[in-house]
Amino acid sequence: MIAIEGRAFLRNGRDGPVRGGNPWIFSQAIGRIEPAKLAAGAFVTVHDAGGDAIGVGYLNPATTIAIRMLAFDPRARIETIVRDRIARALALRRRIVGAGTDCYRLLNGDGDGLSGVVIDRYAGAAVVQLLTTGADRMRAEIVTALNELVAPKTIVERSAGAVRRQEGLADRIGVLAGAPITETVAAENGIRFTIDLKHGQKTGHFLDQRENRAMAARLARGARVLDAYCNSGGFALAALAGGARRVGAIDSSEHALALARRNLELNGHPPGAIELVHADAPRLLAEMANRADGDRFEIVVIDPPPLARAAKDAAQAGRLYVDLNALAMRLVAAAGFLMTFSCSAHFCGEDFIRAVRIAQTKSGRKFRAIARLGPGPDHPAMLGHPEGEYLTGLLLGAID
Repeated sequence: MIAIEGRAFLRNGRDGPVRGGNPWIFSQAIGRIEPAKLAAGAFVTVHDAGGDAIGVGYLNPATTIAIRMLAFDPRARIETIVRDRIARALALRRRIVGAGTDCYRLLNGDGDGLSGVVIDRYAGAAVVQLLTTGADRMRAEIVTALNELVAPKTIVERSAGAVRRQEGLADRIGVLAGAPITETVAAENGIRFTIDLKHGQKTGHFLDQRENRAMAARLARGARVLDAYCNSGGFALAALAGGARRVGAIDSSEHALALARRNLELNGHPPGAIELVHADAPRLLAEMANRADGDRFEIVVIDPPPLARAAKDAAQAGRLYVDLNALAMRLVAAAGFLMTFSCSAHFCGEDFIRAVRIAQTKSGRKFRAIARLGPGPDHPAMLGHPEGEYLTGLLLGAID
């Protein structure tokens, strides 16, 4: 049950970020907690050093992010906050998700006012991630609200990963309500995808790249396209739908390539419509770039997994992004395009753009920046919370 259990008071002068809309309060900013021995996940009112109430959130005194805000209004009704947040998030998605799409991020944690909670929708399935102790305590209310507001055929939990471990929580994977479905089919921009609800990446699909895949489709008519780190074939299938004349795709995961083959069939394409290659992408890109008479592509897409999984990895990630993008640039045909991305939360967007600029010099090529890319509008972030921004991309055009 959600109910206020205590109060947290900030140190003098440490209320600026939260008043500016940042939902994370770090442990160094907290002056005292009343009562002092509140359990992890306890719901609290948050006050400045003078005692004025700022809002409500939940507490984990054992973690660096000690409080996560749920409302910036101290009058918010904590007992109805889960339903209110999900209802508001659903209303936004009904406005911004276009026709031909029935899979999207239904609720994006802090960006939708429910810190630690992610809900993705795949046609009749809802997949929930509860990443923190406070989110874990809202499980029953989340299931009730989803059944009432969305009525999915199944609600699956995929709560796992480093954040839960930092919070002292074990992984939880299984069906929370409805039919015991582990796989479904969903549509994105008219393209159908097999969604592995149990073992697929993230919650089953990389929903954050939907708008960028649509852009790739718009550029693809008549083009030769290379999709490195293709996973289940998202950018490659979008390129086919856009009229590409030749598509190659690389991934080091046989499971991902098997899903890509199934997705080809699901959309009525012959097995060879995409040349699917099981390989280490950087190694294969290097081999291709070093062939004097090798293939060049009108569109190259580089979307690797996070190269900085912790803050200590940032410097190494920078070097890897430089090397990877320099190789990709050498594979872009004259007047072609590079779509390149970083999804490393510990490597900020400006650092990624700096790495791509260095890569241009290393490649010996010249590009212009056509667009800065990011996640779709179903992945909102609070304006005062730059930590909530993680996906940075660039659309570059070769001019040499």
